[in-house]
Amino acid sequence: LTVLIIGESGTGKELVARALHDYGRRRKGPFVAINMAAIPRDLIESELFGHEKGAFTGAQARASGRFEQAEGGTLFLDEIGDMPLALQTRLLRVLEERQVVPIGGEPQAVDVRIVSATHRDLLERVEQGSFREDLYYRLNGLEVALPAVRERSDKAQLLDFLLRQETQGQRIDIEPRARQALLAFNWPGNVRQMRNVLRTL
Repeated sequence: LTVLIIGESGTGKELVARALHDYGRRRKGPFVAINMAAIPRDLIESELFGHEKGAFTGAQARASGRFEQAEGGTLFLDEIGDMPLALQTRLLRVLEERQVVPIGGEPQAVDVRIVSATHRDLLERVEQGSFREDLYYRLNGLEVALPAVRERSDKAQLLDFLLRQETQGQRIDIEPRARQALLAFNWPGNVRQMRNVLRTL
């Protein structure tokens, strides 16, 4: 089952992906994460599928791709909405055939679970023509939508939980007015921002 995690930046998409791996049947296998928005477009194909020695200028040795590295485990494709359109076709083929073709190499079977995440509205991108509709439905076996902190009803419990984590169990009291200010804040950076503010305090 492929899983698509949707949520604003900082809501904990990678933590959910990691939990799906750690509590699933593939937990003994590797968890490999790749941020599609952080890799230069001309290197994404090599990063995902690998390459053989001499496949292109500068390819001094064979390099395994992220699919091969995640064999038997989970491959987490973060910011999947930023994947170039041309590469989406290749990813779709891999998902359907369960085979990867390294640049300059031969097809090889892969056994990985795909979990992807995005902060973008993929259906909107489908309508705009920048994301393949068939790939969207292939990735979206199960959709997990993470709420922004400002939408959560358990903000107080989240605050206490993060504070315990940051202080490693040491008791820290927050004055009532300061606590109320923290709970009333909008938290545009979500859980990541809340954690950093508590760490700074």
